[in-house]
Amino acid sequence: MTMICHHLQTVTRRLASACVRAGRPVGSVQLLAVSKTQPADAVRDAWAAGQNAFGENYVAEAEAKMAALADLRGELTWHLIGPLQANKTRVVAECFDWVHSVDRLRIAQRLSEQRPATLAPLQVCLQVNISGEDSKSGVSPADLPALAEAVAALPRLKLRGLMVIPAPADDLASQRTPLRATHELLDDLNTRGLGLDTLSMGMSADLEAAVLEGATLVRIGTAIFGSRAARAEVAPAG
Repeated sequence: MTMICHHLQTVTRRLASACVRAGRPVGSVQLLAVSKTQPADAVRDAWAAGQNAFGENYVAEAEAKMAALADLRGELTWHLIGPLQANKTRVVAECFDWVHSVDRLRIAQRLSEQRPATLAPLQVCLQVNISGEDSKSGVSPADLPALAEAVAALPRLKLRGLMVIPAPADDLASQRTPLRATHELLDDLNTRGLGLDTLSMGMSADLEAAVLEGATLVRIGTAIFGSRAARAEVAPAG
């Protein structure tokens, strides 16, 4: 058994325990393996251990990784979870399955225009700056409804839900507060008829809090792959 396989089993057990604690079905929360800065061989090892959804932050790095894993293209689902600049949207529209970090209408419009008609609609989450941090990307909660309704109307995109990266907190109660607020934002959008089903929230430090507050997808990196390798010099995603 490889170390990555062992780590995946450990994370899967932790996620299952969090679901039981929250009174939710085991398997109701998807595990997204954050493979940014990891080599293609590490992704291949994780796939061999049963993982097929991977999150990347940097477009050029991800593009090279996808090329190295072209034989697995039908087996893997690629999620962009990092900030996205307008000059990178074409590659993302052509190569990724999901984008979690849409926070401006112009970015969504470009993704819609550039998504090939031969591919399934690009699955999209709106990133919300739930803690109001200047250092974080994301639409403000106040501006979210207008953005959501505009993005939902675009062709070649499927608006699925929300993504957040809350400010760090040490205790469970403090971790849960912004995550609960995010779930409430999703509920509000659904009262407007948007039919959203995805809450991308929760990482290694706050996985349990995220599951308690309704996360449907958690993003885990170091706990699966170990310490991140130094990032190669590639063009930034954002």
